Amino acid sequence: MAQELHHIVVVGGGAGGLELVTRLGNSLGKQAKAKITLVDQNLTHIWKPLLHEIAAGTLDPYSEEVNYFAHAARHHYQFVSGSLCNVLPEKKQIQLCSATGKNLKTLSYDTLVLAVGSVSNDFNTEGAKEYCYFLDNRAQADQFQKDLLNTYLDAQYSQQPNHLNIAIIGAGATGVELAAQLVEAKENFYRYGLNHIHPDLVKITLIEAADRILPALPEKVAENTLRQIKTLGIEVLTGHKVQHVAKDHISFQDGSALQTDLNIWAAGIKAPQVIEQLESFEKDHLNRIKVYATLQTYNYPDIFAFGDCAHCQLEADQPPLGPRAQVASQQANFLVRALTARIAERPIPMFHFSDKGSLISLSQNKAVGQLLGQVNVQGSVAKGLYISLYRLHQANIYGYNQAGALTVRDFVTRRIRPKIKLH
Repeated sequence: MAQELHHIVVVGGGAGGLELVTRLGNSLGKQAKAKITLVDQNLTHIWKPLLHEIAAGTLDPYSEEVNYFAHAARHHYQFVSGSLCNVLPEKKQIQLCSATGKNLKTLSYDTLVLAVGSVSNDFNTEGAKEYCYFLDNRAQADQFQKDLLNTYLDAQYSQQPNHLNIAIIGAGATGVELAAQLVEAKENFYRYGLNHIHPDLVKITLIEAADRILPALPEKVAENTLRQIKTLGIEVLTGHKVQHVAKDHISFQDGSALQTDLNIWAAGIKAPQVIEQLESFEKDHLNRIKVYATLQTYNYPDIFAFGDCAHCQLEADQPPLGPRAQVASQQANFLVRALTARIAERPIPMFHFSDKGSLISLSQNKAVGQLLGQVNVQGSVAKGLYISLYRLHQANIYGYNQAGALTVRDFVTRRIRPKIKLH
């Protein structure tokens, strides 16, 4: 009787998870050295750094999504639809649930990799869940885009000038990039005939509790970004900690308030609730699973975690790695080597992170950033580098030939398709 193949189960088809199963499938899966399975609650993949563009309507998600079933068939892995509801380490099994929480099936593994990402952390702020939009996933981004469009459609029936006050809570990368995209959106709505809300009457306010925007990035990047977004007419409130969110206003701890019509929460992250509920894993204050430099969890050597859901501190005198796309991508690349070594019963290497820099998109043609900690870039050059990050992700999951074809397609179609999603 033939020995069963080593079964690697990866939970989470985000940027890191999809890149990992693609590479494992193309190597171990194709050579029948291991069985590779991807689990995700969605049927399609969208690169998470694109969510702010989807929310603003400046990107059509249907042209960018990747179907897991079709992708799995091409890249020698299996896709299982379902959401993680429990891990049973002693039995080396996971339980998958439907959206309602009903158990669907139990899946056994030899090696488990958790790549379930992160969700927004509202810090239990009163009113945030009720009156704020969040951008943790495609569905939330779609909902905001739909409601924003309906706001403009409703305004077409009004005989009076309409004002629109949009507040973005959190001036990290997501908040800043969303604010810039909304500037483009309001101009495009007006250009395409939804002109009962004049762009001059749309106020976009970026709110940050820290004393500067982009507090997790180098100060020079923050300074350059601040100059750029002020030229776009975005109001910036730093040193403003939100105390309460209501339907029509935001209250701050200093007693001031801001009138709003639409609120988006983009401040802070934490591990998803399913990770919070796993009692046998050692976690940090954000409920991220603690892992060694091998990316193995503290508690179970046959369970790995990486990306936003993992607390990975490579040096005792350095902070843990932040929730950045380049961290997840580099860890995915490392895990291909690490899991190959594990199956071959060789020592697992240690992960080393190489910081390539930071880039912030500010429009279809502009970006700012810093490369390798010392080279400041901005304008169209920075935007080209920003776009190349997505093209690299496409190359990692499709191959360079198909990624090149998608680049050509986008170059051709951007001249004829609307600059904003109007449906």
